Amino acid sequence: MKEERATSQPIRFVGKRQQGGGYGKPPGQSDEFLTLVEPGTPCGEFMRRYWHPVGVSSKVTTDPKRVRILGENLILFRDGQGKPGLLHENCAHRGTSLYYGKVEDQGIRCCYHGWLFAVDGACVEQPCEPGGGQHRDKCRQPWYPVQERYGLVFAYMGPLDSMPPLPTYDVLEGLGPDEELQQEDQSFYIGGGVSQENPVAPYSWLQNFENVMDPFHVVILHSRFSGVQFREQMAAMPTVEWELCDHGVMYRSVRQAKDAQFTRITQTLLPNVRIVPSIELAPGQGREVAWLVPVDSHHHRTFGVARVPKNEEPLYSRRSRMAVFEGKTWSEMTEDEHRRFPGDYEAQSTQGSIPAHSDEHLAGSDKGLVMLRRLLARQIRVVQEGGDPEGTSREQSRVSVKAGNFFE
Repeated sequence: MKEERATSQPIRFVGKRQQGGGYGKPPGQSDEFLTLVEPGTPCGEFMRRYWHPVGVSSKVTTDPKRVRILGENLILFRDGQGKPGLLHENCAHRGTSLYYGKVEDQGIRCCYHGWLFAVDGACVEQPCEPGGGQHRDKCRQPWYPVQERYGLVFAYMGPLDSMPPLPTYDVLEGLGPDEELQQEDQSFYIGGGVSQENPVAPYSWLQNFENVMDPFHVVILHSRFSGVQFREQMAAMPTVEWELCDHGVMYRSVRQAKDAQFTRITQTLLPNVRIVPSIELAPGQGREVAWLVPVDSHHHRTFGVARVPKNEEPLYSRRSRMAVFEGKTWSEMTEDEHRRFPGDYEAQSTQGSIPAHSDEHLAGSDKGLVMLRRLLARQIRVVQEGGDPEGTSREQSRVSVKAGNFFE
């Protein structure tokens, strides 16, 4: 009699799932075409055709700083002449991390054998080699171009012959004498342990990006379910219209207030820019631009710039105090209070680090999300076919912001 052996083959479900039952449900699948951002992935190559913020200018110093973006480990620093640089973390000589390097006037010096690299990756000196390295010009540390604007350091990580101009935004230009720009590199909303010490959110950038084109979650999550987290006017169910705009998607939501009609316009722009008008309902054009920067396929972080009056409490600290539960901010709440008072972090992060898109059942209120995904997919295919995606031409380098709160 032969010995029976256990098999490692997966169990195959036979027949249809029972009506209403969970038995036999296949594992959910994510849309990797839209979510994976590492080098060589379709979305990753698309993302690399745009500029992305990688640091706040005031925080970029002669102390090397680790930066992970689009699945790559990099070192951000400012040389002794004040020029910012962004290099691959591991030294081109023997692979030691430049995080332990020393910044000098001409660049950053590796701690292992002292090779010195300029901000453009050029090898300036090899002190262990005759003549300081007679062939040092043949070695270049992988690097990325950087520019500073609006108090942020931006990097371009794509092919150099396709590098577009760094965009400008009309709402951040032409400051008056009583205005200033405030920068933020934490979470747009309170939550998730995302803080100055840990600014990385543990889920895909796309979940946060899609959230911007979802006006109805503002009514339920931020107004009715968890109480009024922003303003009472947000609790009214709006009529909504979505449309393509320039290189993005926007919506108009209209609510009838007691004394006026309230129209709120919100924008998303390729590849990962969101322009959300004041959640304090300040009237007029929105005055903040934010970027949802993929750290890798499963993590992201937020950079924002806001135009504000001088000598006013910082916008971002005010916002962090808006969503409170019995006087507590997010970080002060217990786990049970988080369960009873969820916000954007709970709603987005619990979808998984990348959602199982095959399990979704989208409805009419998800129209903006669908439009955004389709726009992204079209532009990813443009890059695959060798073209330039929307928002990367010189004619589109200046962005006119349409978002805002308007009362009639």
